[in-house]
Amino acid sequence: MATQVDYYEILEISRTSSSEEIKKSYRRLAMQYHPDRNPGDATAEAKFKEINQAYDVLKDEQKRAAYDRFGHAAFEGGGGGGPGGFDFSGFGGGGLGDIFEQMFGDMMGRRGGQTRGGNDIQTQVEITLEEAFTGVKKDVRIITRVACESCNGTGSGDGDAGVQPCPSCHGAGKVRAQQGFFIVERPCPTCHGAGRIVKDPCKTCHGEGTVERERTIAVQIPAGVEDGTRIRLTGEGEAGGNGVPPGDLYVHVSVAEHGIFQRDGANVYCRVPLRMAQAALGTEIEVPVIDGGRTTVKIPSGTQTGAHFRLRGKGFSVLRSSARGDMYIQVTVETPQHLTKRQRELLEEFETEAGEDVKHSPEHTGFFRRVRDFFEGTE
Repeated sequence: MATQVDYYEILEISRTSSSEEIKKSYRRLAMQYHPDRNPGDATAEAKFKEINQAYDVLKDEQKRAAYDRFGHAAFEGGGGGGPGGFDFSGFGGGGLGDIFEQMFGDMMGRRGGQTRGGNDIQTQVEITLEEAFTGVKKDVRIITRVACESCNGTGSGDGDAGVQPCPSCHGAGKVRAQQGFFIVERPCPTCHGAGRIVKDPCKTCHGEGTVERERTIAVQIPAGVEDGTRIRLTGEGEAGGNGVPPGDLYVHVSVAEHGIFQRDGANVYCRVPLRMAQAALGTEIEVPVIDGGRTTVKIPSGTQTGAHFRLRGKGFSVLRSSARGDMYIQVTVETPQHLTKRQRELLEEFETEAGEDVKHSPEHTGFFRRVRDFFEGTE
């Protein structure tokens, strides 16, 4: 039996290396030993395969944990899906948690008697920011598999009479298989977890128990939902066929950008322009609110660009909570671009008076002293 080299040694890293360090080392070595860079070099090709095999294990936290504990023995025997023959995909979700769930599921009452459901499906729906604030019901159209009406989803042309227990699993829907030193249960490959087979297939669905159809499903989107939220509708996925329960539908919510408001969590931001005179003298402005109303904000004299004014409780609802976010008014002071003759005269007069006052202020004096020292130091 050939000696198996430690995966950490292959990637030239330590056992305490981070995920980023593992990735960095893998990329360096893969580039160094890539067959395109070493044409005709059998040694480099073998090294390249070795590097990929090691990285496939160590990049995955669950596989890495198994390797750290059991070494190469964790990946020997059984199927051929993973490095050395260990197939993580055979454990439902592909991780160590699924291994133990399948090993002890019947004892804990979690998996006993369950059969594999129909496929989950995913779709996306876009809503406006206002709809995200209030909540909304949206109709989504999907093309999916539904139970065949001709056979009522049994897949049999003779109805229930044509359905018999699977001879391989004796109706259990599961068979035992060995993976390394683990003995686990998997869906029966003969009946695909259904626990039964069809003798006389339905002519409409050809024994599958399902047919492809377009469906329209109403999705209730709650108030306060954020961009990227995933909503799960249990049992609205593909029909399983042959008596198998349907999968789930996952709706990914996308919130469109708004022309006035920007959102950050439960808080809402609104950028408001002010004329120079308004910012200098102070004023009151009316601003829109995300709930469709309006409110008045008092702007004090001397307000500068970047100033924030907080409106408590005017933001979004927090999901599964009675709390509300806040709204923030962000001020931008605009400089006038097209002045009349009179406006220019007034501003010049203002600048003359303000310049005399500023000239003798501590801030003005200190600033120009620092400027003078800077240029003297560069000579």
